[in-house]
Amino acid sequence: MESIPLVVDLDGTLLRTDTLYESLLGLLRSSPRDLLHLPAWLARGKAYFKQQVARSAKLNLDTLPLNEEVLTWLRDQKANGRHLVLATGADASIAEQVAHRVGLFDEVLSSNGTINLTGSNKATVLQERFGEKGFDYAGNSRKDLTVWRHARHAIVVNARSSIAKRADEVCNVELTFAAPSRGPRTWLRMLRVHQWLKNLLLFTPIAAAHQLIDPTKLLQVSTAFFAFSISASAVYLANDLLDLENDRRHPRKQRRAFASGQMPSWVGALLTPVLLIVGVGLAGVVGMTFLQWLLVYLAITSAYSFGLKRLAIIDALLLALLYTLRVIAGAAASDTPLSFWLLAFSIFLFLSLAFVKRYAELQIQLLEGSEKAHGRGYSTSDAPIVQLLGVSSGFAAVLILALYLDSTTVQDLYRSPQMVWGAVPVMLYWVSWIWLKAHRGEMHDDPLVFAMREPASLFAGAVFAGILIIGAVGWPW
Repeated sequence: MESIPLVVDLDGTLLRTDTLYESLLGLLRSSPRDLLHLPAWLARGKAYFKQQVARSAKLNLDTLPLNEEVLTWLRDQKANGRHLVLATGADASIAEQVAHRVGLFDEVLSSNGTINLTGSNKATVLQERFGEKGFDYAGNSRKDLTVWRHARHAIVVNARSSIAKRADEVCNVELTFAAPSRGPRTWLRMLRVHQWLKNLLLFTPIAAAHQLIDPTKLLQVSTAFFAFSISASAVYLANDLLDLENDRRHPRKQRRAFASGQMPSWVGALLTPVLLIVGVGLAGVVGMTFLQWLLVYLAITSAYSFGLKRLAIIDALLLALLYTLRVIAGAAASDTPLSFWLLAFSIFLFLSLAFVKRYAELQIQLLEGSEKAHGRGYSTSDAPIVQLLGVSSGFAAVLILALYLDSTTVQDLYRSPQMVWGAVPVMLYWVSWIWLKAHRGEMHDDPLVFAMREPASLFAGAVFAGILIIGAVGWPW
């Protein structure tokens, strides 16, 4: 039996996140007006600041990501009779709840509104409680170096290589738990670069007007594409930070970088404004009209993220509008007139795809046994009506396409307009196929991104494009 107590830090060690950052984000979600009190709270000391933030944020600690590898090791230590102590700079209200959730700790030491239990304060308390070199300590940050100086053994968890090296200099490192991988793939997933595919919709107006080979317009829209994509990544980051609790309850979204704790939330909070500045700056280079439409997109998507996504039907309408705004912004970037037909076709098609997205989520959560969609205004029993609305919208889009093909615009644009009618059965097939895949529970991503990766959809897209090209240039023989 090990007689030396094992002291464990909370933030970044037992948890794969920081409860102070989580609490601040919770405050932003639930009570943004309380953010005005932050300077006054901080003026009274860090311990008081943490206490007030914890009280106001009402953080759901049951969803916070635990470090399962560390937790397994702690269970083994407990089974061997080890005295386990949770010692953290987090406020007592948070520390006690996490300790209760884990059910392993014999003792909890934490900040209490007066003493901020980090760094030298923590080292002093542990020395008084267990004596010099009378405890082993598991931690992860630079502040823990002070504690390790007075510990018998160090357990280094999720630390940067520079901190791990310093820990080895001040204490005997008994065990190291590696930090999660944060390579290029993690960053690309965090920024949702795969979602940039949706912004190819900006090229729709010049494609529909047969101006894709115009170098000036192509350069303008390409610049607009990157401006829109970088700005959209900023919105994705903000949305992930604001929706952490719901993502952690979702069977697939819980693996996202912030929800899983693979990436610290402060990175997203820092990166979001930087990306916005870069994106808006690029948009200004494209032109003021495009910039205005980008700002409209950002305003609507922010309203969506902050609450409108929780309203049934409204959320799907807004998603359809956000897709359509990409088409409008593309027209603004290239100074290309927008037709009524393109706008009408876009709004109905994207409304169908928005309902596909919701239907697929409801299908997943129905299989999980949930009665309500986490963070949405739907019950899982709403899936049939959502399916009906989505299928109807998709076929309405195909009907608009068919009517457009009988217009004088097609006669003027296409050398062989009768060939373009072949696009209608292709669209009928694709809309039906997308909904069939969703009904089978095989729609695991944004439907537009899914379509740009899925073989049958890519084939349908290639046939659709081929029909339009033949209609435009005529038969090659």
